[in-house]
Amino acid sequence: QVQLVESGGGLVQAGGSLRLSCAASGRTFSRYTMGWFRQAPGKEREFVATITWNGGSTYYADSVKGRFTISRDNAKNTVYLQMNSLKPEDTAVYYCAAGRATGWPKGYTDPSAFGSWGQGTQVTVSS
Repeated sequence: QVQLVESGGGLVQAGGSLRLSCAASGRTFSRYTMGWFRQAPGKEREFVATITWNGGSTYYADSVKGRFTISRDNAKNTVYLQMNSLKPEDTAVYYCAAGRATGWPKGYTDPSAFGSWGQGTQVTVSS
């Protein structure tokens, strides 16, 4: 059982940057995959980025490659999502998630593979 709390969302103009944080508490394991997903109004939750907690490998949705960077600080049990060059289409509620990878791609990109979720943080990008 892992408890996750996101922070750092807000309102930003197109082209701007935000850094989201996800603080984990409770039982944590280095083999947990940590990820960010987002959900816009009327849309399904979609994969944004994931990182292997101990291995250091990262994976990104095509829509955010080159703009977003996922990172971790194991000493703080925290995962980050640095978002640069934000676009209006990035507007969504962003969720942090933890799971046990079961294989590529579902274990790293499918929301159903992640068992623990944060409450979400709103990111709004204005044009």
